[in-house]
Amino acid sequence: MSQVSVQAPASTRLRGAALAAALLAALALPGTAAADTLTCKLKFSMSGWSVFYKTSSGSGTIQCSNGQSMSVKIRAKGGGLTVGKSRIDRGTGEFAGVRRISDVLGSYATAEAHAGAARSSKAQVMTKGEVSLALAGTGQGWDLGVAFGKFTISR
Repeated sequence: MSQVSVQAPASTRLRGAALAAALLAALALPGTAAADTLTCKLKFSMSGWSVFYKTSSGSGTIQCSNGQSMSVKIRAKGGGLTVGKSRIDRGTGEFAGVRRISDVLGSYATAEAHAGAARSSKAQVMTKGEVSLALAGTGQGWDLGVAFGKFTISR
């Protein structure tokens, strides 16, 4: 009597090995960084202008999943090939990598391409070390260009 050997395809074996490695890593590190982070959200309004140099400012409130909240000032500055005037009302933001509410304060690096007229929408993601911020908002104004700069959140 002969034996027939059936071997799983390489992709199935690779997926199985990856799953086993992920399970071992999860068991070996019970207190992962994700368990130590907060969910923090920003609600804001801001307005500004640009002619090669871009500036805007506003204010907002940050609320975190641990019940803490903080009123903040927002300032964006930068430069590039840009021109326009805009206002964002009821903007929102979501932070990642936050361990305490004070981690959200500071300057985030930004890069953007924008074009809009009348009612426009904007979405942007920026980072500051291990903390990142995703912004979204709608508003009014007109703008066109490419800009680089910083987005600063302060008390």
